[in-house]
Amino acid sequence: MVSNTQRDTSVLDERYGRAPRARKRQRRLGWIAGSAIALVFVAWVVWAALDMVGPSSLDVRDTAHTVVNERTVEVTFELSVATETTSYCAVQALNDTFAVVGWKVVEIPPSEQRTRSFTETVTTTELASTGLIYRCWLA
Repeated sequence: MVSNTQRDTSVLDERYGRAPRARKRQRRLGWIAGSAIALVFVAWVVWAALDMVGPSSLDVRDTAHTVVNERTVEVTFELSVATETTSYCAVQALNDTFAVVGWKVVEIPPSEQRTRSFTETVTTTELASTGLIYRCWLA
């Protein structure tokens, strides 16, 4: 025999979606949503990994700068690019207010070495306080 309390509880459970069928459906939807999120994450990781090892990867980093005089700055940088690939780099000189006072685009010829170091001289319009790489790109 079913008591009134059990009957009331089952009616309320049914009304508010707490029936065994609803729990199974919610669990199933949770698994589907979790699987979809995991699949998207794995796809993103694979895509990012393949993008990083592609033949067109390029990495550059400033290593030093020397203010030679009021009109000259030397910028030293390290470039890593696939062998036998031509690339270009824009080298800039900045003053104390971070205004560009010198600019030079240099062509980096192909080489057998992946990572190389370069020093470029940039002519400036006034005294510079720093010199650095603006950007590098593949030819």
